Amino acid sequence: TVQVRPRPRVTLWPSSFPFSASLKIRADATTAATKASKTRSIQATFSPSVSFRRTADEQPPSRGEPSSVGDGTTGERKKKMKASKKRVFFLDVNPLCYEGSTPSLHSFARWISLFFSQVSHSDPVVAVLDGERGSEHRRRLLPSYKAQRRKFSRHVSPLLRSSRSSVERSHQVVINFLKECNVPVIKVEDHEADDVVATLMDQALQKGCRVVIASPDKDFKQLISEDVQIVMPVDELHRWSFYTLKHYIEQYNCDPDSDLSLRCILGDDVDGVPGIQHLVPAFGRKTALKLLKKHGSLDNLLNTAAVRTVGKQYAQEALTKYANYLRRNYEVLALRRDVNVFLQEEWLVERNSAGDSRNLSTFLTLLGEAKLYRHSRHHPPKNLTSEDRG
Repeated sequence: TVQVRPRPRVTLWPSSFPFSASLKIRADATTAATKASKTRSIQATFSPSVSFRRTADEQPPSRGEPSSVGDGTTGERKKKMKASKKRVFFLDVNPLCYEGSTPSLHSFARWISLFFSQVSHSDPVVAVLDGERGSEHRRRLLPSYKAQRRKFSRHVSPLLRSSRSSVERSHQVVINFLKECNVPVIKVEDHEADDVVATLMDQALQKGCRVVIASPDKDFKQLISEDVQIVMPVDELHRWSFYTLKHYIEQYNCDPDSDLSLRCILGDDVDGVPGIQHLVPAFGRKTALKLLKKHGSLDNLLNTAAVRTVGKQYAQEALTKYANYLRRNYEVLALRRDVNVFLQEEWLVERNSAGDSRNLSTFLTLLGEAKLYRHSRHHPPKNLTSEDRG
């Protein structure tokens, strides 16, 4: 029996202009006498007066980065194909609404302003919020999962509350702003935003798009590929910063396919997922990386350890004794890609950004009024009597 779930309720605010992005590169023709030369001058149409000795694709590959095959045209062709793909952003809203561990709509205002001004001026943007009870299925597996995160709604000013639940009201303030900025907002009940983004990412890739996930959440590193990037808000730099496949390989010296398996072994303190070193202190990152490079994935590693020795005695004993512990971590940390949500074509059109500045100003005015209201509640004018204050 196939259970058909109702399609999620989605609020859509379409934009009007079709997306188009291209980078035209023209190679100077060479004569038959100079065909053997390895030097080629490239004229880029975005800077007609400048010639380059090499394109980026012709540079020697970075450590861990596959090199182009053939006479150099393969890399150029790949770059042209990548530039011709439509780029779509998935905005992970909830983490932006925190200043450290403290809920803050001002933090959201700051980062969304920088996002629209620095990162995506008119690219399609789809915003995703956590659904109600989105973390429950993971908390049933692991009660400590995200247990330290305080409810956002408890810290929202009374001015931003109504008779509806404060959770809905605080989210609605953000949703209304994004609506005015022509950004569709997706919220699927019983699912975390991470799972919704992973599902929509797969659908966007199937449509031939490039994907950029805007989030500080390192959980998304398991999704990085040639066509999937992350752009992260960096407090120290006061700006967003792109994080690509090349950055990942340089940082971890392994393939992103191993990222999830590595986190299952080492744990994730931010999400409240304990690693195996809490049980076996000697089993650290170096041991985990060595075993994963040899066996490829946590599943392969555990299956092999069940039938033969895969490493030193402490590692072997840990993998056999705590196999279920590690598999539970995998189930908690792996992003699902089967959420009942479907990417709409109208979400992939160019975003009309003409009203961004006006909408941000209105949003900040609302927050300023809320701050003034909160201040007046705690610091009433001294010349008023208790009767005047009621």
